[in-house]
Amino acid sequence: MPLPAADSPHPVVSILVISYNTREMTLDCLRSIAEQTTVPHEVIVVDNNSPDGSAAAIAEAFPDLRLIAADVNHGFAKGNNIAAQYAQGRYLLLLNPDTVVLDHAIDRLVAFAERAPEARIWGGRTVYADGSLNAGSCNGLQTLWGVFCRTTGLATAFPDSGWLNPDEYGGWDRSTEREVGYVCGCFFLIERRFWSRLGGFDLTFVMYGEETDMCHRARALGARPRITPEATIVHYVGASSKRRSSKDALVLKAQVTLAKRYMPPWRRGPAIFLLRVRPLVRKLLGEAAARVGGSAGARETSRRWGEVWRDRAAWRDGFPPLPHPALPTDPQRP
Repeated sequence: MPLPAADSPHPVVSILVISYNTREMTLDCLRSIAEQTTVPHEVIVVDNNSPDGSAAAIAEAFPDLRLIAADVNHGFAKGNNIAAQYAQGRYLLLLNPDTVVLDHAIDRLVAFAERAPEARIWGGRTVYADGSLNAGSCNGLQTLWGVFCRTTGLATAFPDSGWLNPDEYGGWDRSTEREVGYVCGCFFLIERRFWSRLGGFDLTFVMYGEETDMCHRARALGARPRITPEATIVHYVGASSKRRSSKDALVLKAQVTLAKRYMPPWRRGPAIFLLRVRPLVRKLLGEAAARVGGSAGARETSRRWGEVWRDRAAWRDGFPPLPHPALPTDPQRP
């Protein structure tokens, strides 16, 4: 199906931005969308009850976009599910508020989707503010070997090794197109009908892991997510996060949940054990490194993982399962 003309009133892509307490970054993100995007599009922002005046500032600066000012913090997954209900585009683009669109990246990502429809989920390349690679635009799916390397610190010690850092595709600079395990939700393109067929995000995942879970379910229906270096954005990362240890705990909680759902039975037990002891192992490794080298960074690493280990009762069993009501399936899509 050909894309509508640039002046068409019908959006090709609905851009979903879920903001929380990132007023200036969100405004910069929205400006970059307006400046860099020529494909017919609409922007839908859900502000999760930000205390920094984000909703009012967005409404004043961008009166023509659809703003949903929530009176509670829905989080990332539910916020996107809400925004998607209002979308009219053929594609949905999930875009973090702490991003800046570069060099017509959204146009390029939509063009990539048109060239590679079999992928069904598409992403691009992300960089930090200084232009250096941010490898977090995509990752491999969780494996027992990958969990072992991350728990023992091998992945951190050898980040450029594809063998010892498999989950992050160590050594790949994201400068080539390829299939990936999952695309990060910071810059995540999917057909709206396929999103509906998948039922949107599973709200079991309160924070982190929701896009990985979706890519698992999409793969079961034949999707093969891909990324392209032709579409590049700045992603500042973690602008809404307060403490690194809190994020580490939530990531572990998501990873335990994903292991329970998707690991083969014989790998599931060892993987969950390794995930549960990861903070203790990393704490002890940090202490040893600090004693040997006196590194302030090693001491901070030990302290951070120590906090996660002390709070292990909160994350060790993963997220409690929730019912996942499906959104309507488009009958025109097989």
